[in-house]
Amino acid sequence: MKFITQWGRFMMMGARAHAKWEMEISNTIFNDKKRMIILFLLIIPIIVGGVAIASDVSGIIPESLGGKKAYSPAYFTPGIFFASILIGLGAGLITGCIGAGGGFIIAPALMSAGIKGILAVGTDLFHIFAKAIMGSVMHKKLGNISVPLAVLFLIGAIAGATGGGTINRLLYEINPVLSDTFITTVYVLMLGILGTYALTDFLKSRKSGEGDDFDSGGSKVAGVGGLARKIQSIKIPPMVTFDQGLVPGGRRISSIFLILSGGLVGFCAAIMGVGGGFLTFPIFVYVLGVSSMTTVGTDIFQIVFTAGYSSISQYAVYGFIFYTLAIGMLLGSLFGIQIGALVTKVVKEITIRGFYAMAVLAGFVNRAFALPGKLSEMEIISLSKRTIMILDQIGIWSFFIVISIFAIWVIGTFLKNIKVLRGVEVEL
Repeated sequence: MKFITQWGRFMMMGARAHAKWEMEISNTIFNDKKRMIILFLLIIPIIVGGVAIASDVSGIIPESLGGKKAYSPAYFTPGIFFASILIGLGAGLITGCIGAGGGFIIAPALMSAGIKGILAVGTDLFHIFAKAIMGSVMHKKLGNISVPLAVLFLIGAIAGATGGGTINRLLYEINPVLSDTFITTVYVLMLGILGTYALTDFLKSRKSGEGDDFDSGGSKVAGVGGLARKIQSIKIPPMVTFDQGLVPGGRRISSIFLILSGGLVGFCAAIMGVGGGFLTFPIFVYVLGVSSMTTVGTDIFQIVFTAGYSSISQYAVYGFIFYTLAIGMLLGSLFGIQIGALVTKVVKEITIRGFYAMAVLAGFVNRAFALPGKLSEMEIISLSKRTIMILDQIGIWSFFIVISIFAIWVIGTFLKNIKVLRGVEVEL
């Protein structure tokens, strides 16, 4: 239980840091008319594809957008596009309202909708990359980036992403069901730990009336200094100096730890399709002892390159990205983040945290109930088709019901308090 608590706290800190990045990206895009125009121009090919299908001339649709020869079930229909917008909207509402990354629900949602796991991962990574490029805020944070840290970290991240992408593709080539089973198992473990921690934290906070044991920046986790000092005391050359502007003479750490950290982040990003941002912040602050200010800049820097490299070199060139879904999710998430962020001004924090625990656990239940069917297809266990169907339906319905209730509640709260929220905006 202690491991679950520590790892859950670790993941929660990263999820919050990544959510702050997503919200800043969303605000950057929404506040720039040129970026919004570019976003809507990206939708034109999708509209053309919808018209082609309605006119029964779907052969003109490029395979990269979801033509009939693309990886099943990537065949484009207007329904698939609108479903992707709703999935992005749900993730955006969670990110904006709760302040913790909603990207954890995207891959489970896509897989529940019938998208193969490897296609869901590749598409999610590309969606993150597209969002990072469109709303890049790197120029605002360049002063906080330690170039030596970033370069060494990216060396590891590229190697890790290559390994993770290769494993996903290899498993898919051996057996698509094996690939789905592997990705599902990873999500069961990650969402189970994060969901258990989120629920425990919510129940404790409701009982005691106290907040988190770390702030939204994640800088006050117990034991950070001790672990970081131990790692920084290991003098394996070459050593790298950082945080010179904050500490006289700066801090020093062995390059090997930066490369290994980057490798872990890149590997997880390529396996799960979550960009890696949810791991970078806690690793830098909690494990390596890098200041929050330097970490934020380096995290933004690495997300652009890690997500870009992973999505393009490990998935796009092999046909494992469904661009129509990616653009739909990008559009939905941007609007969802804006609505969710406004709702936080009129809702109690304890209520928001309860909903987050429910959302993460819904994703866990979804993948946990899908796993027996995958194992049965692999002939690892024996289950009847009826049992598999019942389990799948329980997982799918429980997931989408919880996410739908949350989305309806957030949007309803937004509409109900729209006059109040306008007043808040005027004051700001």
